[in-house]
Amino acid sequence: MIFLFIMAAFFNDGVIESLQAFLNLQLHPGRLINDFFAVAGIGGTLLNAAAVGLIGVILVYATGISFSGTTFAAILTMMGFGLFGKTPLNILPIILGVTLSARLVGKKLRDYIIIALFGTAMGPLVSVLFLETGLDLWQGVFLGFLGGTVAGFILPSLAVAMLHLHQGYSLYNMGLTCGFLSLFAASILKAAGLPFEPALVWYTTDILFLKLLIPGLSILLIGMALVREKGKAFRAFLSIQKQSGRLPSDFTDLESPGGAFLNAGLLGLAGSVLVLAVGGDFNGPVLGGLLTVMGFGAFGTHFRNSWSVVAGVALSCFVFSRPLSDPGPVLALLFSTTLAPLAGQFGYFTGLLAGFIHFVMVSQTGTWQGGMNLYNNGFAGGLTAAATVAVIQWYRNNKVEK
Repeated sequence: MIFLFIMAAFFNDGVIESLQAFLNLQLHPGRLINDFFAVAGIGGTLLNAAAVGLIGVILVYATGISFSGTTFAAILTMMGFGLFGKTPLNILPIILGVTLSARLVGKKLRDYIIIALFGTAMGPLVSVLFLETGLDLWQGVFLGFLGGTVAGFILPSLAVAMLHLHQGYSLYNMGLTCGFLSLFAASILKAAGLPFEPALVWYTTDILFLKLLIPGLSILLIGMALVREKGKAFRAFLSIQKQSGRLPSDFTDLESPGGAFLNAGLLGLAGSVLVLAVGGDFNGPVLGGLLTVMGFGAFGTHFRNSWSVVAGVALSCFVFSRPLSDPGPVLALLFSTTLAPLAGQFGYFTGLLAGFIHFVMVSQTGTWQGGMNLYNNGFAGGLTAAATVAVIQWYRNNKVEK
């Protein structure tokens, strides 16, 4: 997939122009929402996403971690957000910080590799310190590198606490973790007088290639699944639909890699049809959302546990008169699938209610963090899951049996 992104970049814009746009992109702010297609064009953006994904792949192989649904989800999520926020320059300090944290407690990076990969959601913090503080070049570089390293260093301890908070019912646990940490970072920077002007760079040009990108990758995954396992892949896909999806639910391990690929590919096709149906733009954030959904198709998300959550977001948009094609709603439709385990465990009504609340929350949480946590839907989803599970468990534990 990384190779395909590189080839597509060079085919669209040429080698030299794509490389130049990629280099220029490293000095562009990454706070939500900065659509890199509007900044660097198709070639530079796809090249950036490929570079971000390649860093993840190198780390996985260098640490000796075997392929799993978790690593599949992490790499596709990294590539997706390489289309709107992550760059090699702003994610490396985060990874270094996680590495130092592991060494402090006598562990190896492989023990925290998933935290390091998903923790790159805080890449915009590095960009903010580097580019938006008004310091000269080398002071900004030093501050950004230091701030990103400190953030990465703190992430492992917070990730465990946040997982206990929602008890595995939000798939984007690092979204909640990074959002929690970003609240403190944003508060400190605001107290220091740094203004956080809302960012909305949204690519609206209708490009056929961008509409076909995810369906093409989805068909590739489906083909790989059927060639690899034939009928077994379909049987595993059906079995996946019976899983709740609660963390950790590695479908490659619980069922089979072929079943997970088939599930991911079909989710990619379904998500593309959904975006097309609501009139959404096929741009960096939307394609990033679709890649993330596909990634978690191997690690928690499937049709049976996600449709009611998506329906809840649509209902919320209808009640509050928000067009589904607007940036916030269309991203919430995709990323709300972080709450799929709630529907998988507690039923469709719970999923519908969670999706409804999720959209209300995600409309507010971005400004709390100054746009420095790319997984804003993960932050809102984690809060929604924690509240929902707390109420359900309180009721079940305190209900008087007749």
